[in-house]
Amino acid sequence: MSTVSYYTAEGLKQLKAELDQLKSIERPKASQAIAEARDKGDLSENAEYDAAKEAQGLLEMRISKMEELVSNARIIDESTLDLSKALVLSNVKIKNQLNGMELKYKLVAESEADLKTGKISVTSPIGKGLLGKKVGEIAEINVPNGVLKFEILEITRD
Repeated sequence: MSTVSYYTAEGLKQLKAELDQLKSIERPKASQAIAEARDKGDLSENAEYDAAKEAQGLLEMRISKMEELVSNARIIDESTLDLSKALVLSNVKIKNQLNGMELKYKLVAESEADLKTGKISVTSPIGKGLLGKKVGEIAEINVPNGVLKFEILEITRD
């Protein structure tokens, strides 16, 4: 059973570009490595050939997985998002109730998550805890070292 994944237009474009590179550049490289190893003689004792075949198998598995992701991808129209609660692609400003620190995150699909740029996955503990919350509500999030409490200060889109 395949699951639908939601992406921004930019995120889906990156996913397709990565898939294209795997198919058009990495796949021919893998085939070339197998051909070169095959030319070195007896395949029954050729570790280089076995390694090249295994690498090709892993590459094909990755391509297959990415093709499934792309086929089940849906682009979210950010202009139609409900800003009354935290949803995928919402920018959420939160305040840690323990230390008063304010943070701002954009809730994104798992494949687009990048903490350095403030994008967290909706499948992460914090992302899950923020989903559906409204401004003024407290999100209690279970993390490995206890429970974090965040107050939702603001919900916006870019």
